Amino acid sequence: MRKLIVFLLLFNSLFFHNVNSDEIKNIEINGNKRISDETIIVFSGINQSNQINSSSDLNKILKDLYSTNYFSDVTVDFTNNKLIINVVENPIIQSVKLNGIKAKKFKNAIIDNLVLKEKTSYVENFVSKDINRIKSIMKRSGYYFVKVNLNVIEAENSSVILSYDISLGKKAKIRNIKFIGKKLFKDRKLRNVIVSEQYKPWKILTSKKYLNEDRVELDKRLLKSFYLNRGYFNAKISTSFVEYLDNNEFDLTFSIEAGDKIFFNDLKLKLSDEYDIEQFDEIENYFSKIKGKHYSLIAIEKISKIIENITLRRQLEFLSVSIDEDIVGKDKLDITFNLKQDRQKFYVNRINISGNDITEESVIRNQLLVDEGDPLNKLLFNKSINDVKSLNIFADVKTKIVDSDVSQKKDIEIIVEEKATGEISAGAGVGTSGSTIGFNLSENNYLGKGLKVGTSLTLNEESIKGSFNYSNPNYKNSNKALSFSLFSTNTDRLSEFGYKSSNTGFTLGTGYEQFEDLYFRPKISAAYDKIETSNDASSALKKQKGDYLATKFIYDLDYDKRNRRFQPSSGFRHFFSQAIPIYSKTYALKNTYEFNQFYQVSDTITAGLSFYGSMINTLKSGKDVRVSERILIPQKRLRGFEAGKIGPKDGADFVGGNYASAINLYSDLPILLENSQSTDVKIFFDAANVWGADFKDNDKASSKIRSSAGLALDWYTPVGPLNFSFAKPITKKSSDVTESFRFNIGTTF
Repeated sequence: MRKLIVFLLLFNSLFFHNVNSDEIKNIEINGNKRISDETIIVFSGINQSNQINSSSDLNKILKDLYSTNYFSDVTVDFTNNKLIINVVENPIIQSVKLNGIKAKKFKNAIIDNLVLKEKTSYVENFVSKDINRIKSIMKRSGYYFVKVNLNVIEAENSSVILSYDISLGKKAKIRNIKFIGKKLFKDRKLRNVIVSEQYKPWKILTSKKYLNEDRVELDKRLLKSFYLNRGYFNAKISTSFVEYLDNNEFDLTFSIEAGDKIFFNDLKLKLSDEYDIEQFDEIENYFSKIKGKHYSLIAIEKISKIIENITLRRQLEFLSVSIDEDIVGKDKLDITFNLKQDRQKFYVNRINISGNDITEESVIRNQLLVDEGDPLNKLLFNKSINDVKSLNIFADVKTKIVDSDVSQKKDIEIIVEEKATGEISAGAGVGTSGSTIGFNLSENNYLGKGLKVGTSLTLNEESIKGSFNYSNPNYKNSNKALSFSLFSTNTDRLSEFGYKSSNTGFTLGTGYEQFEDLYFRPKISAAYDKIETSNDASSALKKQKGDYLATKFIYDLDYDKRNRRFQPSSGFRHFFSQAIPIYSKTYALKNTYEFNQFYQVSDTITAGLSFYGSMINTLKSGKDVRVSERILIPQKRLRGFEAGKIGPKDGADFVGGNYASAINLYSDLPILLENSQSTDVKIFFDAANVWGADFKDNDKASSKIRSSAGLALDWYTPVGPLNFSFAKPITKKSSDVTESFRFNIGTTF
């Protein structure tokens, strides 16, 4: 019995070794024309002397060969220690043609995203995926009705030409934009937040009227930020969906759930042992300022900015930050900022940038706070990427941190997706003060250098204004802007008051943040001014007839502590500007000061106070300030009176003065038209005066403060935004021209 068991074990061992573990002694490959036997053997992952243990080994060979996409059919057989591989090669793609599309930006986007590219194998299974990619790319640009057909044309040497016939169809238009859910704010306010616009027949220039998936995603992000900055920490823009109507038109609907308003409660720093709390006193002080105030994304960004500045100032090379947020009760938020030193310390080996076919690499690198050879500080790295995004010249910015060939060093991959950065627009307005039409053309990435250029033209009944502007936001990586502008203004009042003037010149300047929130903008200005008069002009105007050349040094100081620049609800802003003459016939010195204070009474009520003051005087005795330089009260600062129709007069003409000031008080009034989603009402009080004409010894028309009170209504109409004001003058002079009702309506093309 014992001998029988030994025999069976020996037989079993020999049998399975011969059948299931046969050695490959010969490999035969058939059907290949372009690809060599050696290459196919490498792809199969098998060599002579390897063993075939089971059918799974043969399946693996099949899988490995199919995964190369070089073959449309593969069979494998293993008999008598011979491995036979039969293949049918996929043809090579000789070229890819896109018929029906002219714009290079679309062609480039499609080619970059296709799987089946030139010089790759044609795999029939990928055709449907590529067709869907083409449709998706064009859909993102508003072409929702694209039709794509592929013709595969056989060419020489087992190659093919892929010819896509693309019918774009009409662009999808946005007929209506709707906001539903617990949105708390009126549709009119939310429409001002998003970029998309409703289609109108006269909007012939703007592309924002077309349905664009990328733009809709941007709209959702803007709405999210809008609610976060007003304290709605749990706000959800959960869906934005599109409903097809007819005639290529859609309704775009945003579903909003604002949630409850959340307030900062317990804010604290948690430091690892490597850091001293005294290093971060600035953060602790800011915590005390915002505690009890409503949550704001801007406040969180401010804290991040303080940490970034401390990191740079104290050279905390491997500082990393994480945030823990905990809602306490119904409306309180505890936040802990965890600051610790990275356990694994890595340095930057290489920074590789791709996707910037138009934009120069230096534009991106100038935004990076980490460079090759620097410590890999993730806080500064994230700040750098946010700065790249804020250039607003890329549709998307992606990053990867990957291992490098060097120990303790990482490579950074930055992949950008470029977008159209030029814009052309036109607008028109009509109101009680006249009609205006304007055109604008701008480019935010001129020559791929991150330069901003633009030109504008504005026309009304009396004047034509044109300008060309150039700006380098980061001149020679100095964090200072370089700006240049050309301007020309022509005002024709010959028929009414016997004079006309023209002013043409240029400015060259810079601008930068001198201290936190304090911006300094110096510039040099040179202008040629010409005043022409007729026999109907006054004697004072006739004296000013002639040509004037003036150069000035102008500087602005802007101290901006508003909680946000768009629709501020709290904070203040001081602005001062001075124009100092360098060479001039009159040597006029001008000073302007503005102050704005904002108060948030509730979610729907924002109140404000503003002050404006300006003065201009000549430094040369016996000279008067030119008529083209005299000061008028801005139209928005004194309602109840016609624009420019108060103060000193020369005959029947209001010519402005040497001094002007205004004070304005206003507040939202949501109880009026509360249920109207398209209107907002404000109550206001205006007071202003213009005085001190230097060509008149006794200007009695300037001796009284003008004031008014009333209601202002902003209405979003199907044509465009409409502004009404109903004002009652309280104090005035008999020579003033009053205006109880004023309206302005505008639209864009």
